[in-house]
Amino acid sequence: MPIPIVNSIASWFLKKRFHQIELFLKYPHDVQNELLFGLLKTAKDTEIGKTYDFASIKSYEDFSQRLPVVNYEAIQPQIERSRLGEQNIFWPGPIKWFAKSSGTTNAKSKFIPVSTDSLEECHYAAGKDLLCMYLNNNPESQLFTGKSLRLGGSKELYKENGTVFGDLSAILIDNMPFWAEFSSTPSSKVSLMSEWETKIQAIVDETINENVTSLAGVPSWMLVLLNNVLEETKKDNLFDIWPNLEVYFHGGVSFNPYIEQYRSILPKKSFKYYEIYNASEGFFAIQDQNYSGDLLLMLDYGIFYEFIPMDTYGTKEQKVIPLSEVKLNTNYAVIITTNAGLWRYKIGDTVRFVSLNPYRIKVSGRTKHHINAFGEELIIENAEDALKKVCKRTGAEIVDYTAAPIFMKGKEKGAHEWLIEFKKPPECIGYFSELFDNALKSLNSDYEAKRYNNMTLNKPTIHQARHNLFYDWLKQNDKLGGQHKVPRLSNTRDYIDELLSLNS
Repeated sequence: MPIPIVNSIASWFLKKRFHQIELFLKYPHDVQNELLFGLLKTAKDTEIGKTYDFASIKSYEDFSQRLPVVNYEAIQPQIERSRLGEQNIFWPGPIKWFAKSSGTTNAKSKFIPVSTDSLEECHYAAGKDLLCMYLNNNPESQLFTGKSLRLGGSKELYKENGTVFGDLSAILIDNMPFWAEFSSTPSSKVSLMSEWETKIQAIVDETINENVTSLAGVPSWMLVLLNNVLEETKKDNLFDIWPNLEVYFHGGVSFNPYIEQYRSILPKKSFKYYEIYNASEGFFAIQDQNYSGDLLLMLDYGIFYEFIPMDTYGTKEQKVIPLSEVKLNTNYAVIITTNAGLWRYKIGDTVRFVSLNPYRIKVSGRTKHHINAFGEELIIENAEDALKKVCKRTGAEIVDYTAAPIFMKGKEKGAHEWLIEFKKPPECIGYFSELFDNALKSLNSDYEAKRYNNMTLNKPTIHQARHNLFYDWLKQNDKLGGQHKVPRLSNTRDYIDELLSLNS
């Protein structure tokens, strides 16, 4: 299909869709409220709908008082029954697909229900919206003259008891409409290969002669693939291979540690990066502007949002609030109710709002992945921003990292211990450590207070990890590729001690 026709079709769809987006931009609380009662009405005759008498819920207050906030462990028994083929438990109709997720690298797997409604009205709708927003901001785009290089999960879809489970990306690829399959590379057969290292080579072989115009995937794993492409072709940058490459759609992990490495292999100022915020549980937010790190919260994907301020999270004072009560620059845990049958479910992510009109967010971390052993409340966003600053100052480049507390012993004070794998190490690790400590102090007043005169915390200890340490650790734990991530910050020493042992 000629590119002008494709762009005209996209433009028509864009105008039609923008009317709906404008509706939730103008009336966000009405749209969210209507959505909530639509979900309750749809599920009123399910097992959970009868348990909590959805039919008699008349207000948000009724809903919030009647239904408990839950984590995965609380609903695992119902999910297991659904996986065995039972229907109408938390959503009407059969749940055929389950997105297998480990959150990070925990051994225990989660199986997140994916309904036909969530597949169509959330995940695929978001994919179309992402393209529409990009084309609206870049009318001269030649995106459709070539293909999108997608990097999905490394797990196959496994059939079990009539239901199917696998990486969310594998489920999406397996059910992808023909037009999306036609405009993507590699083929579904290669995308769904289970053995990561074999798959990487197969992707390289299949894509180097394609006209790739966009990239889509998790930054850490995409970087591995792109470096393999450069090595295979003996080229210095990706434009020598794919001259029409114009945008990278990324999500899953923070882009901050990788941005300079991407700029070195994509050395065009006109090249664009578009961030998305999605998970096995749903698609939540999209970057809707060029050159912006802010994400527009999408309010009509069948997801009703609530939030818990992190300063009360997990305490007796914990309070759950609707979207209408959020404030700027406050760290919140995200609670969702969805068209896949998740009811007041804690997804484990934290966000902060950078705009309330419209509602735009930044992902700040994970509820479990922070360090607060000494009252310092260090979150991933602090760590990423500090590392970015220090790398820019020292010329260093980072592959991966993790950190954990050094707990107090007797009269010894505590500290943070960091294990960092550098692609390009700093000339002096001591100077890097000093700059990093100061950067954390400037970003986090609680950390600064604990570090004042070494009152509670000593300066951080930084170890340089050997080449491929984190890759080898993930491989050892069968966690290569897909949505698997290195745990950045932890309140325990489980991860770092295992990695330090492997490092020696």
